[in-house]
Amino acid sequence: MASLLSGVAGMVNSIGVFSVHTLTTNVTGHFAYFSEQFFLENYTSAFTFLLYIFAFLSGAFVSGLAMELASVRYSHTSYRIPVSVEIAVLLLVALSSFSSIRFYPAYPKLISILLLFAMGLQNALVTRVSRSVVRTTHLTGLFTDLGIELSQLFTQSKPQKALLSRSIFLKLMIISGFFSGGITGGWLYQYFFLPTVFIPVFILLFALWYDHMLFRYYHLKRKYRTNNPS
Repeated sequence: MASLLSGVAGMVNSIGVFSVHTLTTNVTGHFAYFSEQFFLENYTSAFTFLLYIFAFLSGAFVSGLAMELASVRYSHTSYRIPVSVEIAVLLLVALSSFSSIRFYPAYPKLISILLLFAMGLQNALVTRVSRSVVRTTHLTGLFTDLGIELSQLFTQSKPQKALLSRSIFLKLMIISGFFSGGITGGWLYQYFFLPTVFIPVFILLFALWYDHMLFRYYHLKRKYRTNNPS
């Protein structure tokens, strides 16, 4: 799941860069651009970068709030709400190139805002579900953690090394997913342009289906063990 969602983020980031020349999976760079434009007194541009930051924050807020409210009754499936909202937002972006309104290329800032909102949704839901262990929309923290854990392989005991190896493998899978998604998204964009966003939508739908089937499998397995104790 983490690798799939990381692949989605990599694709969305590449599509954002190619289509509207905006990084859409994190806000670190946008803070730097905001400071630059504000210093140069380009206040309109500076405000645009503030909007990008707020869009990502809004996505994380909506995701967190939806999961908190849903977890009261549906603790195991509360993540489906932000994923569904993310799918809807990405569909809107993909379909905009076919509509009479045509958000793109007439409204590149709106496309940027929608993509940043979607990635804020995804990053918050993965962070909450994994208890802050996994991030899927940016790699800075992952590379930092990976470097630390690789160094610990030289100092820890064998049992601890086994746990570290699993954690390192997870991080490498997520990083590989992001890289693969970015390369695939950039390559497909050359042929399909903005409708390439349909691919991340399909991946998210598959992730929801896969997780649902996995949940049903473990639920039936526990039920069988309860009814047929050894």
